[in-house]
Amino acid sequence: MGLDQLYQQIILEHAKLRHGSGLATAALPDGDAHGESHQLNPVCGDEITVRVAVKDGRVSQLRWDGNGCSISMASASVLSEMAEGMEVAEFTGMIGTFRDVLRSRGTVAADPEVLGDAAAFEGVSRFAARVKCAMLSWVAAEDALSQATTSQATKPEA
Repeated sequence: MGLDQLYQQIILEHAKLRHGSGLATAALPDGDAHGESHQLNPVCGDEITVRVAVKDGRVSQLRWDGNGCSISMASASVLSEMAEGMEVAEFTGMIGTFRDVLRSRGTVAADPEVLGDAAAFEGVSRFAARVKCAMLSWVAAEDALSQATTSQATKPEA
């Protein structure tokens, strides 16, 4: 199996399994700072809401609900599978790296050591119309993370 086929298989599996989906039914961890962001891709109709919870400088939970194409749903699934347990700075860096790869139009190779299964979306970068599909959940997560870390910073100490 070639690398492109392997990447296609990863995307198809995540589109079906949807790790982290179920925001509406997932309880928020007690005492964790959190943020939530709803994003829409008006070009194709993809829509997603992502909630990120943070505790002690780490992502403690990432849950989402959405509807859209296989690429957007698979991207959200991969993101949620990777995010939990990451330090906030590491998570922010991974989002930036993913963005750089996708906006490169195929000139920046995805490093699986850094991006894990998210490297499977490298081929999407060659299709400008699909980049927003893959980025939608990542943009929502970045916004939700910013809200969570801002609320955590302003939270009075007990």
